[in-house]
Amino acid sequence: MKKAYNASAKIMEKRMEKERPEDFQILKKVSKSSIVIVKGTYDKVELVLDLINIPYLLIDSNQFNQIELNPNQILIINCPGNGMEESLTKIKDFVKQGGFLFTTDWALSTILEQIFPDFLKYNQRPTQDDCVAVEIVDKNNKFLEGIFKADEKPIWWLESSSYPIQILDPKKVQILVKSEEMKQKYGQDPIVITFNYGDGGTVLHMTSHYYLQRSELRTNRHMKSAADYAMEEMAFSKEEVMEIEKELNGVSLGEAESAYSTTQFLGNVIIEQQKKVNKRLTKKKSVENKESK
Repeated sequence: MKKAYNASAKIMEKRMEKERPEDFQILKKVSKSSIVIVKGTYDKVELVLDLINIPYLLIDSNQFNQIELNPNQILIINCPGNGMEESLTKIKDFVKQGGFLFTTDWALSTILEQIFPDFLKYNQRPTQDDCVAVEIVDKNNKFLEGIFKADEKPIWWLESSSYPIQILDPKKVQILVKSEEMKQKYGQDPIVITFNYGDGGTVLHMTSHYYLQRSELRTNRHMKSAADYAMEEMAFSKEEVMEIEKELNGVSLGEAESAYSTTQFLGNVIIEQQKKVNKRLTKKKSVENKESK
């Protein structure tokens, strides 16, 4: 999947430059202080950020209480989220004040279930090392813009012993991506969920690991090449494909699609949070100017 992620980063960059230039500029201007990542033993969201050249601050869990957070940041906690028992109140306050919290897999139990016990929990039916077809639930959600072709279901990897998400408050918790196959095998269909909390805070969580380590090629379509994916489904010209031919070589359509879906999703999350922060700062400045007059 490393080659697939290299290919997906190039596809994302070219596609956004052409179709979403303003959003792409927002992504390019993200500062290191905007994203704080807590290291994980099993997941490494930072590897995806490295590929799309997004800076971040990477810390160990035992360093978390030594840093100051502000609600304009994105806090990413990699699976498993261990060693943060004394930081739960700080994390909850961060979200309550408007911060963005992004967690993966076992952090459902170690972080989210501890802070938001009435919202969601682990259903106690761990997955196998598996792959499942996924589909978008809310096609209008900005986090999912440009990720999946409407009639296709990419294959996402489930780590051995991934934690299925059981939603306790469906009025507050929104499912963004689901899998009927996941439900049949492990009792719950949410793959990616989100909810708002406090004064403009957002929580985002996904089952399994963000950095997908494998995919499955189930159909003839999946077995096509990444170059086919770029031309047929991303509307790249032959010239554009040739410019990134080195990254696309040896990568299947199925692998490229799986990697691209997670890469673009993370890019969208960062862009939308930056837009929210910019609006927040503009509003604050406007209030300050009125008060000064």
